[in-house]
Amino acid sequence: MNKEKDDTRQIAFEALCQVLERNRSLDAVLDHLLSRHADSRDKAAAYRLIVCCLRQKGVLEAIIEPLLRRAPPQPVSVILLLGVAQIIFLETPRHAAINTTVNLARKNGFSGFTGLVNAVLRKVADQGKECLEGLDQERLNLPSWLWQEWDKAGFHPRQLAQCLNYEVPLDLSVKAGLSAPEGGTLLCADSYRYPVGTKVNHLSGFEEGQFWVQDVAASLPAYLLNVQQGETVADLCAAPGGKTAQLVMAGGQVVAVEKDPKRIKRLKENLARLQLQAKIVQSDAAQLQYKDEFDAILLDAPCSATGIFRRHPDVLHIKKPKEISTLVNVQRQLIQAALNYLKPGGRLMYSVCSLQTAEAEEQARYMSSLPELSPLPLTVDDVPFLPESITKEGWVRTLPSMWSEKGGLDGFFMARFIKK
Repeated sequence: MNKEKDDTRQIAFEALCQVLERNRSLDAVLDHLLSRHADSRDKAAAYRLIVCCLRQKGVLEAIIEPLLRRAPPQPVSVILLLGVAQIIFLETPRHAAINTTVNLARKNGFSGFTGLVNAVLRKVADQGKECLEGLDQERLNLPSWLWQEWDKAGFHPRQLAQCLNYEVPLDLSVKAGLSAPEGGTLLCADSYRYPVGTKVNHLSGFEEGQFWVQDVAASLPAYLLNVQQGETVADLCAAPGGKTAQLVMAGGQVVAVEKDPKRIKRLKENLARLQLQAKIVQSDAAQLQYKDEFDAILLDAPCSATGIFRRHPDVLHIKKPKEISTLVNVQRQLIQAALNYLKPGGRLMYSVCSLQTAEAEEQARYMSSLPELSPLPLTVDDVPFLPESITKEGWVRTLPSMWSEKGGLDGFFMARFIKK
């Protein structure tokens, strides 16, 4: 067996087991796994295989389940996912897909299941794309609790699920006054989009810190906070630093707050590459010693991150309904803390990369009820390039299904307030 294919599938197998069995984020898993494998081709191929399995997990399971008498151990189920994904979605040659998957089972201590793996994959290969006939692919690929919540919110979950069927382009925020690298399309303000597969570190100006990776939706909260030259600004929960960079570029005197040591390291590295200065504070953003200090605060709160499933399909499988209420409580603590840090007359932008209304729309209603805050509504004039994102309440709600002809965007929510 080819060593490259072996490494590719081994990385994919170990990563998927960590994500699906232990609810670990794919980014965290890959940081550890890929450090053990030097070949960039293996890494790229493994990532493509992993993401395919996560995006199409429901469909893959629907293909496999009728071919089993009983459920195998979870690692064997992962091996079957990998094999069927190669045959149905990645168009790996039949012989290669079956043999390498059987060998993967053997190598990982599941020799007793090699016959099962072989039989299932041969049946799938015999049927080919006919396996997909009659399957409601969109419905299968979204966990039922998310489908129901998004349907109730009016977000058209079938359209959202269709976002799993295409690769995602690269968005960059470019420093004001500088030219964007060649090959991009201007989306809005200083945000540019590049074709799927673009390697950011290969673009002219990367080493010089002329731009940073940031989905266009993620760039909106800092943009809409409308920071003016010399204003004091707090960026709570600041890593990886894209929003901090925007606030600094707008002329703010920025305090960037981050609790996690690993994320602090990344924040510092990103600001150093961009040659931008901010005061970095490692702390729980709810425990700072400020009072009536800031002209503006950006609270991009910790959340379920279900809005970024296009780029990170693992969130569909590692997030559970019971986590939402815990996150809502954390968000409310941060909202109260931000109120204390903000000057009277100061602006507060609340944002989350979540499609769960409990973390977004319902939090904005809660904030609107607080005696210290008044809504500072956003209008179509603020986002003329994305008018469909403005709600009747004057909030911004982006959905991954928006701009589908351009490649979509992340799901974000943002609401702006002023302290009385």
